[in-house]
Amino acid sequence: MLVRNKQKSKNSTAIVAQPVSQEKKREQENFQDVLILLRNLIEREEKTILMIIDSLYGIGSASLIDKKINSKALNGLLKSIRMFPKPVFKIIALRWVKQKSPLIITNWLFRKVKF
Repeated sequence: MLVRNKQKSKNSTAIVAQPVSQEKKREQENFQDVLILLRNLIEREEKTILMIIDSLYGIGSASLIDKKINSKALNGLLKSIRMFPKPVFKIIALRWVKQKSPLIITNWLFRKVKF
C-alpha cells in the first residue's frame, strides 16, 4: 500500500509515492476487520436494534411532549397519538443505524485504544 504526497514545483505538481509502514498497514487492516464485524453484528441483531429504537422512541417522545407542552389536556392527547409516526421513525432510524453506527463505533473504539 502506498501513500501519495503531492509535491508542488514551480511548473507542475508531482506525485511521490511513499511506502506505508507495516504497523500502519496492520492498523488499517484491523480497522477494516472491526468495521466488517460490526456491520455483520448489526445485520444479525436487527430485531434487537429495533427493540432498542422502540424503547428510545417511547421514552424520547414522552419526554419531549412533557418538556414542550404545558397544557394537561393537550399533553394527554399528544401522548395518545405519539405512536402513529413510529413505523416511519423505525424505518429511518434503522437505516441510519445500519449506515452510520459501524463506522462511528469503530472510530470510537480505535480512539480509545490509541494513545
